Amino acid sequence: VQLQASGGGLVQPGGSLRLSCAASGFTMDYYAIGWFRQAPGKEREWVTCIANNDDRTYYVDSVKGRFTISRDNANNTVYLQMNSLRPEDTAVYYCAAALKCGTSDVMYDYWGQGTQVTVSS
Repeated sequence: VQLQASGGGLVQPGGSLRLSCAASGFTMDYYAIGWFRQAPGKEREWVTCIANNDDRTYYVDSVKGRFTISRDNANNTVYLQMNSLRPEDTAVYYCAAALKCGTSDVMYDYWGQGTQVTVSS
């Protein structure tokens, strides 16, 4: 069972990135998939989640209207489209799988390795 996060990079403020979370060893649509992020010197923060039964989505207030999570079950991949990026979005982003959406990282059983997102001019 493995999750592979990718798509991070350096982008200017106001720019966009799309992160991918690809699963192997299990069928992703059975799980809720969340994204967390951790900035230097800060605790890991829940960002968003897409549910496994109805694809309902949830977001932390600071990214609402800017980030969109979606899933492609045919490719066993979840995406995080990030628009209007801000310097405070700079962090390592992790995807994780859980039986249902939640904001606590202890609910998530499987984790990807993280991908760095840096927003800077």
